[in-house]
Amino acid sequence: MAATVAETERLVIRAWTHSESDLDRLFDTYSRFEVVQYLGSYPKPMSSRDQAPAAVDRWAARCTPDGRYGVWAVQVKQTGVIAGTVLLVPLPDETEVVEVGWHFHPDSWGNGYATEAAAALLRKGFADGLSEIYAVVRPENEASLNVCRRLGMTHLGRTSRWYDAVLEQFRLAAPAS
Repeated sequence: MAATVAETERLVIRAWTHSESDLDRLFDTYSRFEVVQYLGSYPKPMSSRDQAPAAVDRWAARCTPDGRYGVWAVQVKQTGVIAGTVLLVPLPDETEVVEVGWHFHPDSWGNGYATEAAAALLRKGFADGLSEIYAVVRPENEASLNVCRRLGMTHLGRTSRWYDAVLEQFRLAAPAS
């Protein structure tokens, strides 16, 4: 199994792998318009499972050797099923502005996994020395807007600074020590 990046009571956050089960689940998740509709400038679902290994490689390239940043799988401890993906990475064209994000398979929606996994990454990011972490969400993505609110993030309004899209931006400052 891939190295664990973070863990919660119900979830393991780990690297995506080229295992058949990871690739199958990745394709099953990202081939769905309801998942990708809020991602990137021109959302397009995967059309072939052959695209899954390249996604794993792209995400691995975003993982820093020290484990500070990356794009990782979220695995449910009880079932072993990958519920989705979480990320903690610098925003495009930034070095000091870091975002937390999440994408989950529809069969994992409504279980609190996005909030739980994102909270674990926020704790990790702050423990690794980040002073603040952002989230950027499409205005119509009510579920993710609610995750930001549950995480206690401050709404900063709309921006078109990243991803060639109008996004709602949120920020959470590191807790005072």
